[in-house]
Amino acid sequence: MINALRKHWPEYLMEAWGLGTFMVIACVGTAVLWHPDSPVEHWVGESPYIQRLLMGVAMGLTAIGIVYSPWGKRSGAHINPVLTLTFLRLGKVAPWDALFYVIFQFIGAIAGVAISWLLLGSVISIPQVNFAITIPGSAGVWTAFVAETLISASIMGTVLFTTNKPKIMHFTGVIIGCLIVIYITFEAPMSGMSMNPARTVGSAVIANEWAGWWLYFLAPPIGMLAAAEIYLWTKGKDAIHCAKLHHTLDVRCIFCGYEPEMMNSGKNTEVQKTIQLK
Repeated sequence: MINALRKHWPEYLMEAWGLGTFMVIACVGTAVLWHPDSPVEHWVGESPYIQRLLMGVAMGLTAIGIVYSPWGKRSGAHINPVLTLTFLRLGKVAPWDALFYVIFQFIGAIAGVAISWLLLGSVISIPQVNFAITIPGSAGVWTAFVAETLISASIMGTVLFTTNKPKIMHFTGVIIGCLIVIYITFEAPMSGMSMNPARTVGSAVIANEWAGWWLYFLAPPIGMLAAAEIYLWTKGKDAIHCAKLHHTLDVRCIFCGYEPEMMNSGKNTEVQKTIQLK
């Protein structure tokens, strides 16, 4: 444990930063689009689909930015405990790294909402905004549960498919961003579109709103682990190269042990075989 923390603490902090940033944008975007005093809300308030589409674009672009940022490229940009634990199941993340990733992801999510509260004050606490919480929609808890399971399975399946295809692996972040736009636009009314227990807890802790909290801890793991098992069954474990969403040869990788100096060392690493820079 101490060795992992000593060697990999920068990656842990980067994961906290990534989800914290995601939560700040989520809170600011919710305030801009749903606060009754917002001019944007007055412009699009009569069209919930437009509101959710704009929110989806904001969060999709945020996710893309995190994945391709220098820190995102280094940590792998999981920003989701379930994604990390699924890669642990696949044997691509060491147990202590997985534990610290999860801890720092929760810390980052809570810190992001707390920072948003400091920045926005009472704007973020009114019912229409309510700290960007994720709660089951009017169709009920079980509809939300099924919806969260399905979108979690599809996002994990997409990650595994794209990150392990050399020709498209560098587009993984863009594809994930597009899926987030679609999910927020069309699925959010059912469950709030979380797929991420840390994201849900970040808002719930500050808002003290825990409606249906358990489903965000249960549905995403079921969906993502199911997608991983299907991928293992159809492709095999050897088809999975790394736990990063965007692997490049200019930053180190704590998952596959790659260091940038390998490029000039003459070592014929597996990473050099599978990663193709554009």
